[in-house]
Amino acid sequence: MTLKIKIECLPEPELVFGGNKQGVDPRRVMAAAGPVDTASMRDVRTALIGPMDEMAAARQWLLRFNGMSVARERNARRYRDWPGAAQALGVNFVIEDRFVRPLDGERLSHAMGRASPTERFEELLDLFDSKIQTLFGDTRPDCIVVCLPEELADLRISNPRLSIQERNALERLQREEEQDQLLLFQPTPEEAKAAEDLRTQAEDLLFRTFYRALKAKIMTHQNPVPIQVLRRDTYMRPDDVGQSFATRAWNLATSLFYKAGHEPWRPADLPANTCFIGISFHHLKRREGDVVYASVAQAFSNEIEPFVLKGATVPHEQRRNRQPYLSAAQAGDMMKDVLDKYEAIAGVLPSRVVVHKTSTYEPEEAAGFRNAAELRVPVCDLVWIRPTAFRLIRKGMQEPWRGTLCTIGNDSYLYTSGYVPWWDEYPGPHIPAPLQIGSCGPTDIRQRASEILALTKMNWNSSEGIGRHPISISFARKVGMLMTELSDNQVPNPSYRFHT
Repeated sequence: MTLKIKIECLPEPELVFGGNKQGVDPRRVMAAAGPVDTASMRDVRTALIGPMDEMAAARQWLLRFNGMSVARERNARRYRDWPGAAQALGVNFVIEDRFVRPLDGERLSHAMGRASPTERFEELLDLFDSKIQTLFGDTRPDCIVVCLPEELADLRISNPRLSIQERNALERLQREEEQDQLLLFQPTPEEAKAAEDLRTQAEDLLFRTFYRALKAKIMTHQNPVPIQVLRRDTYMRPDDVGQSFATRAWNLATSLFYKAGHEPWRPADLPANTCFIGISFHHLKRREGDVVYASVAQAFSNEIEPFVLKGATVPHEQRRNRQPYLSAAQAGDMMKDVLDKYEAIAGVLPSRVVVHKTSTYEPEEAAGFRNAAELRVPVCDLVWIRPTAFRLIRKGMQEPWRGTLCTIGNDSYLYTSGYVPWWDEYPGPHIPAPLQIGSCGPTDIRQRASEILALTKMNWNSSEGIGRHPISISFARKVGMLMTELSDNQVPNPSYRFHT
């Protein structure tokens, strides 16, 4: 049997910026044209919370965003000078005294000195939360920067909410996950991290981390403001150590701009009125000593702000090949909920739905998604995306280019990482690893690959404009980790601004 092999390099999807300017590199284009959200110059009112003795340094560091700074990294194509917030984003960052909340030093020391790890964790959480809540009134900032000392940024404890039965169940799942990953391939550290980012691990429920507990607690309040956690190392580190200030400014200022309610860029070529839905599963503690999966739908479209919806809980035994799946009824209900939410925001139903999933579709899932979608939407594509041991090696010194699509028979492999020609660099230490992509039912796999490539550019937590996974699934683990902090009757805040 002869297999047909086809290799092509898809064009890098362009983004839209201010003045309808288009390009592939956010730093280069925004430095000249600004963001796509180009209203007249405005202030981004930024609140600041943290230890008293660090407020002055953090405030001074953040206000440097308003000035220009030179990038000190060697590759000037990738690491560009920061032109100042006014030119790059069309804003000024303002920190008013009324939005500065220093923590009480005595209370902080008392909490840090608690002998019990659980009491220390909870008291610190209440201390930060009580300060942040005071900013949710009628006069409020656009975003909140929370300064965390390194000992708090890395603080974690064993989850005291777990019963012995639940802990035993999670430890068994943890061993399964480690075994599954090794059965697939021997991953590099970068590949292991990328695989973990797709779903919550059992370990995320076995332990509570201060960082995610704080973010989850904030989003449960009425009418909250998005927070950005800033580690001490970020604003105390000298400019000539690690990333330059210019690079840190590009990334953090872009993130704050998005969290303040503005859009840095959007895809130029995605089809209009199409809703991309990412489906993921997360471990979630439930009653009676059992551990079940919670399903989540993450939706993205050019027409509306991305949103997150919690789906059905899936019993632990509802798995095939160790993968949880949705029943037909659960998949149908999830599709209905997403379409209802989309219609409520956009005023119309999408003309097309594309579902992304990190495992192949079980028959029940395919039937449920399609039946619910086709009652209201003309077209529904079911696409799966997963890691693979497949690799390409190019002749010469360059790695495979980002955007390379290799089709061997019925199997397709897309390089969302690889050599980046506009940087003249491959930003990785190992051979690039592609994603295997496929569909449940006939579709134009090249067009689906182009859409996936475009959606990898939609992470506003970074200004580089490329990522490994599409936005439809790239926030899966962040959402799942916050869900582990929520009670059974709580749902995650639907806005992506609270999960980045």
